[in-house]
Amino acid sequence: MYIEQPNNFNQIPISDSVPVFSESQITSMQRSGMYHNDPIKKTMAKQPVAKSTSPAPIPSTSGNNLNPEVSATTSIINNPLYTQGWLIAHIGKYIKIEFLIGSNMLIDREGILQEVGISYIIIKETGTNDLVLCDIYSIKFVRVFDDQTKKMCVAT
Repeated sequence: MYIEQPNNFNQIPISDSVPVFSESQITSMQRSGMYHNDPIKKTMAKQPVAKSTSPAPIPSTSGNNLNPEVSATTSIINNPLYTQGWLIAHIGKYIKIEFLIGSNMLIDREGILQEVGISYIIIKETGTNDLVLCDIYSIKFVRVFDDQTKKMCVAT
């Protein structure tokens, strides 16, 4: 089916299907020499292939970097340019965090920041001393209170 666009300046018919070549069309293109005159294939055919009997060298790893994912996440957690790294610098401080739930509901939690992981934080709530595990990806606002002594007295 051809569709004519209102601003089709090149007058190229637009099709809603992708052209499909049959086996006979592909073999006829190969027989016609379409692929035989390719300069890249000629230079690659002339180069000798080196055969190696020794296995490829294994890159050396130090003790903690056996898994590349672990080293990548460690750099994110320790980097203050990422949320996790910035929050780690404030462990032990009294904070208030607002979370976006759904598309328009904000919920806040406050307490002492106990732990920061890859995708979570743990807050020790004031008054109850309960530990609350929070999703780090729904955090919208973090307030670290300036006067920590006043808040710490209330939290303990």
